[in-house]
Amino acid sequence: QVQLVESGGGLVQAGGSLRLSCAASGRTLSSYAMGWFRQAPGKEREIVAAISWSGGNTYYAHSVAGRFTISRDNAKNTVYLQMNSLKPEDTAVYYCAARVPGLSERHYATGRGDYDYWGQGTQVTVSS
Repeated sequence: QVQLVESGGGLVQAGGSLRLSCAASGRTLSSYAMGWFRQAPGKEREIVAAISWSGGNTYYAHSVAGRFTISRDNAKNTVYLQMNSLKPEDTAVYYCAARVPGLSERHYATGRGDYDYWGQGTQVTVSS
């Protein structure tokens, strides 16, 4: 079992920055592809960013490309999401997700069904 705990959410003004962290316990994440998703009220949960287990390949949703950066520190068993130039439309609950080992070191996963473990989420609110 893998337990994921997100932190770093909060209230920020438009144009500001936040860094989300996802700390894992129960297993080492070094072989797990990881992803960040978000869900706004009344909307489906959507992929924001994903990273291969090696950290060498990343994916970004079009809406966040150029503003958000996903990274991982396997030694610390932690994945990060640096969010810059935040917009009110980025307001959502952000979730970290882990996929069990099986993908090659170059591949990431972008579908909700591709992931096996989820954190409880952290609220990000961007005021205009």
